[in-house]
Amino acid sequence: MIEAGTSQFWRATMALCIGSFMVFANLYITHPLLPMLAEEFEISPLLASWSLTVTTLTLGLSLLVFGPLSDALGRTRLMLMTMCGAVLCSFVLSQVSDFTWLLFWRALQGIFLAGLPAIAIAYMGDEFTKKGLIAAVGLYISGNTLGGIGGRLIGGFAGELFGWQEAFALMTFISFFCLCLFVWLLPPSENFSARKVVPTQMMTDAYQHLSNPLLLLAYLVGGLNFFIFINQYSYATFLLADDPYYLSAGVLGLLFLTYLSGTVGAAFSGRIAKNIPQPLVMAMGIIILMTGTLLTLQGSLWAIILGFLVSAFGFFLAHSCASSWVSHTALHARATASSIYLLFYYLGASSGGFYLDPFWHSWGWDGVVFGSLVILLITLLSSLMLYYKTSVKLEHCATGG
Repeated sequence: MIEAGTSQFWRATMALCIGSFMVFANLYITHPLLPMLAEEFEISPLLASWSLTVTTLTLGLSLLVFGPLSDALGRTRLMLMTMCGAVLCSFVLSQVSDFTWLLFWRALQGIFLAGLPAIAIAYMGDEFTKKGLIAAVGLYISGNTLGGIGGRLIGGFAGELFGWQEAFALMTFISFFCLCLFVWLLPPSENFSARKVVPTQMMTDAYQHLSNPLLLLAYLVGGLNFFIFINQYSYATFLLADDPYYLSAGVLGLLFLTYLSGTVGAAFSGRIAKNIPQPLVMAMGIIILMTGTLLTLQGSLWAIILGFLVSAFGFFLAHSCASSWVSHTALHARATASSIYLLFYYLGASSGGFYLDPFWHSWGWDGVVFGSLVILLITLLSSLMLYYKTSVKLEHCATGG
């Protein structure tokens, strides 16, 4: 088993962080390019956003497949195969000139991009000691965040300077370099033992988790929060690309640096949850997210940036607690429970644009804010209900009922 602080630990952790950076950079590369794609193909903002939506959708659905599949086929082999597929899709995307084909290859890329996120934690669980696992997971999640920011910056600046196809070409080169480093750094799997995949048991586990009202509330909190949060950024790119801001694609990419406050929020979630029940920390995060959303109504560019900084902190505070709470609360098949949480999470990202689009077309950014607050009020009430239900359950157990 790999111990924390050893050379093997740093090689494995660095490999997974680089792989994570590659995955999420490819996922979010089109985010700052949405106004450019809408203009290039003469399509609506909603249709342009499908270049991101379809990828998150197929990624979320594929997470449920790759985890169990890796139990039978092995972790490293499947991670490598899917990463190679993602790089190939990125290259093909640099050559397409039709939006329909762009959506097709982005959908296929989403399937390949799901491989590493679905398997990485399982690989660490096989190969790392408990202490090493805790240290590695924190670093790995930071790679997720940096990948999301990096992909948006690469897409924004490369798109502005050269064009959206050239942005995919640059991403292909960066992704191939990351893949080579991943292959070189990742130690071979020493402790993996193949297990038979039983589809009926997988379905039974999933049904039991979805039938658990406590887990279902947490799934809704995570999914609906991301339903709003990620799609606010999508419509903000159209807001800031138009009058009176007229921001270029490169500058729009800088907006996503506000995600860095989310990294701080995720880091603080564990400390706060030591003293406050996790459902209340989720509620706290949602209130902060609502506050940031309201700040953007001030209208000035700096108020909008501040609003997204506040929103990102609140969102990731709530997301980290919800994700951790699911893992601790599931009494069996925890990997399946966590995969279902991520499925709700990415389905939320994929469908939020459909909900916010009528608000955008009817009332502009004010409508997006109003529509966001309606859903966030629902998630706030859900987190408070989760706190109430868990408190009653604990009290019931304490009294021997």
